[in-house]
Amino acid sequence: MRKPNYDKHPFVAVPDSEQSCVEGWEAIGGRLREAILLRGNRKTVMAVECYPGVDETTVARSLAARLQPALLVSSADGLLPEVEINRICEPFLGGDDPVFGFLSSLTLPQFFDPAALQVLRESSDAINEGLVLIVGVGATLLCDSDILVYADLARWEIQQRQRRKEISNLGVNHFDSHHAGKYKRAYFIDWRVADRWKKPLLGKAEFFLDTHQIDHAKLADGDSVRLGLVTAARRPFRVVPLFDPGVWGGQWMKEVCDLDRTEVNYAWCFDCVPEENSLLLGFGKHRFELPSIDLVFDQGRALLGQTVQSRFGDEFPIRFDFLDTMGGGNLSFQVHPRKEYIREKFGMPYTQDESYYLLDAGRDAKVYLGLKDGVDPESMLTDLKRAQEGEIPFPDERYVNRFPAKKHDHFLIPSGTVHCSGSESMVLEISATPYIFTFKMWDWNRLGLDGKARPIHLEHGASNIDWSRNTEWTKKNLVNRVETLGCGEGWREERTGLHESDFIETRRHWFTKTVAHDTQGTLNVLNLVEGEEAIVESPTGTFDPFVVHYAESFVVPASVGPYTIRPHGKGIGHECATLKAYVRE
Repeated sequence: MRKPNYDKHPFVAVPDSEQSCVEGWEAIGGRLREAILLRGNRKTVMAVECYPGVDETTVARSLAARLQPALLVSSADGLLPEVEINRICEPFLGGDDPVFGFLSSLTLPQFFDPAALQVLRESSDAINEGLVLIVGVGATLLCDSDILVYADLARWEIQQRQRRKEISNLGVNHFDSHHAGKYKRAYFIDWRVADRWKKPLLGKAEFFLDTHQIDHAKLADGDSVRLGLVTAARRPFRVVPLFDPGVWGGQWMKEVCDLDRTEVNYAWCFDCVPEENSLLLGFGKHRFELPSIDLVFDQGRALLGQTVQSRFGDEFPIRFDFLDTMGGGNLSFQVHPRKEYIREKFGMPYTQDESYYLLDAGRDAKVYLGLKDGVDPESMLTDLKRAQEGEIPFPDERYVNRFPAKKHDHFLIPSGTVHCSGSESMVLEISATPYIFTFKMWDWNRLGLDGKARPIHLEHGASNIDWSRNTEWTKKNLVNRVETLGCGEGWREERTGLHESDFIETRRHWFTKTVAHDTQGTLNVLNLVEGEEAIVESPTGTFDPFVVHYAESFVVPASVGPYTIRPHGKGIGHECATLKAYVRE
């Protein structure tokens, strides 16, 4: 048994920042009082702009108790009536579909009543002396502030609060509704609206407030947070991984990632999905948490590179995650939308082309991929419909290829290809980022962990299956298309995918000595797929050496340029391997 060395709490150390962050509401109040006194004004307006999901009530109460404002204003009092907010959101919610909607083009001011905002502004204007404290989503809509505090929150934490029924969605009160509906509304509306509003504020905020742990809130000065983002965008780094159980989940990650052994399973790990993950900044002993997507918003050019940013904008286009079925079950039988379909139906500019890289595999591991020769589409869709209605189990052996899978195999899955991982597989999934657009067509007669049927989207799936991807085509184009590209003393490089129709290229390097890499001005995402430990270094010393461990995904920003990777620590004397992904030109 190997001793786990997977780091679950990676952080970016911010230089010369020990005094930049304080923890606890008393210390936060003290730091903000200092900022107020420094201005020396008879009247000070402080806006605490909140991302949807932040506990505004606790933030307002905690700050008011320590700052004693002359006026406390909740920006929520300026919102439109709930019925009006539902009306403007309805076109983006996709009716009764439990999963899919259409990406919203709404902006935050559209959620507010101009007359109600005017009343709040007049109440603020009437104060001539002391502190006016404005708290909530849209606080900066009310008036120009003297001090701007931004209270941010990562999407993963928002989802946990949705599950616990602690929060609702922007401008509506449905705390007790199922979390899936809240997530759908947040994905297609709230987060789009809030991100548009947040982007220009990242460069203006005098302070940032971390309330991921509300009883241990932290405040950091804005310049130091921005320095942390600049630092991260110019050196290798990792985001904070997140783990979640699932109906098909396995046991591998418990051991390798040193997770809670009492949990029933772990199905997912989002090891590098910046839209969901957090980024930890190290201010001395403090770890300040913020959404890692803020790095894309604030440092997009340095992080992504000019070509990738011009193509994808403020999106992080490459996703690395884990799917653990070791001791678990099959994933749902599924297909991803073709490019034109996802654009027309959901407003997404690109689709979820992906691949399965086998970090590990049991004796009977397999991957379901592509259609068997001679499949009749009408017969297969009829059997899928009958299976959905509970008449029969879907006879997958009649229609779908099963390929045996072993460690380090790489299966390519361009959109339109039917697929799923079988049990006894530990998959590193490498894909484009629009991660919710999976059309499940068969779920093996099982319920979700909540005891409810998981949504099936057979109609969407049927519209996207590429029926020409039969056994011969799949073997030739999608299974272990490994090509040796070069070698040297102690290393060799292979191309492993993805498919030619996809925008992601993957390269595997096997090495016992130093391997030279170069971002060539574009984002690199890597995982140490073999070996206990490796070290990433700059040939010119532009960043501090960065140690990675087995199965850890890490980002090398475009701005880094040349870098090297070699075995380190317990990895020395053994062959290591990395899998690297980047956007093709």
